[in-house]
Amino acid sequence: MSLDKLVGEKLAQMVQMGAANLAQNADYIDKLNVFPVPDGDTGTNMNLSMTSGAKEVKHQPATSVGAVAGAFAKGLLMGARGNSGVILSQLFRGFAKELENVKEADTVQFAAALDAGVQTAYKAVMKPVEGTILTVARETAESAIEAALTEKDMVVFMATVVDSARTALKRTPELLPVLKEVGVVDSGGQGLLTIYEGFLASLKGEAPKAESETVAIEELVNAEHHRVAQDFMNTEDIKYGYCTEFMVKFDDEKLAQHPYDETAFRNALAEQGDSLLVASDEQIAKVHVHTEYPGQAMTLGQQYGSLINIKVENMREQHMAIIGNKEVEQAPAEKTAYAVIAIAMGNGISNLFENLGANVIQGGQTMNPSTQDIAEAIAGANAEQVIILPNNKNIVMAAEQAAELAELPAKVVPAKTIPQGISAMLAFNPDMEIERNVEMMSAAAAHVKTGQVTHAVRDTTIEGLQIKSGQFMGIADGSIKTSADSCQDAAEQLLHMLITEDDEILTIIFGEGTTLEGAEKLARTAEELNSDIEVEIHEGNQPIYSYIFAVE
Repeated sequence: MSLDKLVGEKLAQMVQMGAANLAQNADYIDKLNVFPVPDGDTGTNMNLSMTSGAKEVKHQPATSVGAVAGAFAKGLLMGARGNSGVILSQLFRGFAKELENVKEADTVQFAAALDAGVQTAYKAVMKPVEGTILTVARETAESAIEAALTEKDMVVFMATVVDSARTALKRTPELLPVLKEVGVVDSGGQGLLTIYEGFLASLKGEAPKAESETVAIEELVNAEHHRVAQDFMNTEDIKYGYCTEFMVKFDDEKLAQHPYDETAFRNALAEQGDSLLVASDEQIAKVHVHTEYPGQAMTLGQQYGSLINIKVENMREQHMAIIGNKEVEQAPAEKTAYAVIAIAMGNGISNLFENLGANVIQGGQTMNPSTQDIAEAIAGANAEQVIILPNNKNIVMAAEQAAELAELPAKVVPAKTIPQGISAMLAFNPDMEIERNVEMMSAAAAHVKTGQVTHAVRDTTIEGLQIKSGQFMGIADGSIKTSADSCQDAAEQLLHMLITEDDEILTIIFGEGTTLEGAEKLARTAEELNSDIEVEIHEGNQPIYSYIFAVE
C-alpha cells in the first residue's frame, strides 16, 4: 500500500504507535546507560515524555498534520523529563513549528520538519555532544531530506528514515569513546530509533500495542510518594517547638568585643535545640534551629551584630493543623519576594533544603520531575520571583524549560549534585537582585567537591577500572574513581581522593542501607587525612547513593 500524503489522523496513529513501541522497550533502553550505576533512566524518561505527548494528541481533534504535530509538541514539552526527554521535546517542537500550517504532508515536508527539529534541539543544548541522540537525529534528518527528493511514498520513505537512524545509532560508539569502551550504543539515540520504528509500524498497518503498555511506567512513577509523616507522630512528642530562622548582620563594634567564630557559635546554638544549620561569610551569618526558646538563640546571634530576616513558626500548631486536631483559619498568604525550589530525594535531604528555606519537589535519579511538575511548583510558590535548584545533571534542562514557561521571573542555578545545591542554597541572599543571587549561588555550587558512593548493576571496564556487578563505586564529581567489595571501603578510598590539606569542611550525608556509625567512622578517616577539617553528618535517607560527600 502506497501513501503519498500524510493526514492528521494518520500522524496521530503514528504518535500512538511510537509511544507504545517506546514503552515496550524502555527497560532495554535504561540498560544501555554507560555507567554501571543503578540510575540509568533514559528509557523511563523518554517513555514518560512520549506518553505525555501521545495523551495530548489523543485528546485533540486530528484535523490536520499541523494540529496533531502541535498537540504532540505541547504534550512532550510539559511532560519532558531528564535531558533525553527535554531533547526529545525540542526535536518535535521544531518539527511541529515547520508543519504548523500544513494540512497534509508529503515526504519533502516531513523531511523538512525532521530537519527543523534538529535545528531547534541543537540550539537548546548549550554544549552539544556528538555520538548522542542529537547525532542520530541530525544524520537521520540529512538522509531524510535526500530521500525525499526522489521518494514520494511515505511508507517507503519512513523505512529509509528508520534505516538511516539505525545506521547513525551504530556509529555512536565511534564518536563517543566512552560508549565504545563500555560496548553500548547511545541510549537516547536508541530511544529515538524506537520511536521512528513505531512510526513505520503504524504506516505499515501493524496493530498498535495495548494502551496499558503505554502508561504502565507512568502509573508507577505517579504512585503516591508523599505520605503525611505527621500522621505517625503525636504533637506532644515534639521536643523543640519553634522553627527559628534568622540572619545576623555583623557589626564591627560588636565583633571587637566578641570576635566571631563559626564553630563556637554553632556549638552554642547546638545546646539550644536540633536541626541546626549555620552558614556565614564576611558580612552575615544565617541560622536555622528548632528550639524551645527562640529568644535565647537569637540573643546568641546578637553578640555579633543585628538580627534581620527573622522567622519563628510554632511547629506544634502546624502539626495539629495538619493532622486535623485543630482548625486554623488563615488569611490568604501574601506573596513573598523570593522562593527557591529545590529538587531532592530522601526525607533527610529534603529536610535539609526545607530547613534552609527552600520549597522541595521530590525527585532525582530514576525519578526526574517533568517540566510541568516544575512549572506547577513555580506557579504555586506564591512568590514574586523564583530560583530553581535542579541538583541533578539530568534535571537541569527540564528546569530551564520550566523557567522559560513561567509567568514570573524564574532563573535556574545549574546545581548538578545535592552538595552543589546545598552550597548554592547557603549562598542565597533574599536582599539581592535575582541575577546577582544566581551568580553568587552558581559560584558557590561550583566551589564544592562532590563524592558519591553507590553500587554497580553490571560488570564493566571504564577508564581502565574494572568493576563487577554488586561492587561499590566511589564517584568524584561525576567520574568513577574507585571500586571495592564493601560500601565502607569504597567510601574510605573516595575520601582519600577528595580531601586535601586545603579543605576546611566535609559534609557526610548517609543514605538507605548505611548507618550513623558508618558515617562517624568515615568522619574519623577524614580527620586523619586533615586534622583541621570540620565534619558535619546528616541522615539523608536517600536511595541509590549510600553516601554523599561535600568537600569545601
